[in-house]
Amino acid sequence: MTPLSEQELHQLAMNTVGKELEEDGFEFLAINSKPKKDPQFVALKNKKLHFVVVRAVTYPANPVEYDEQLMETMRDHAIKYKARTYFAGVGLANSRNYEMPVHHEDDYIVNYAGLIEIKE
Repeated sequence: MTPLSEQELHQLAMNTVGKELEEDGFEFLAINSKPKKDPQFVALKNKKLHFVVVRAVTYPANPVEYDEQLMETMRDHAIKYKARTYFAGVGLANSRNYEMPVHHEDDYIVNYAGLIEIKE
């Protein structure tokens, strides 16, 4: 069984977050699907700019925990553009056994609590 690569896990996370943003009425201005090329989404909603950093997180890491220094840097960058900054951590686990990596052959479980706004 082949485990998913970092890029494949990141794509799953991007799809999860992108679908939510779309359903919430965000209009995408830019999408960067490379891991760690931040932000992953630059989007518009109610004429307001939003920067969204997406991270795929595998079990047992907690998807709501984020790199505070990175997110503060992102927030400071966003302020220059009068944008709001969000972190979107997407937890991914093998549905048969959380201790196993996510594989192509197995179903997976998504643990996504939604956008976390990074405020001043």
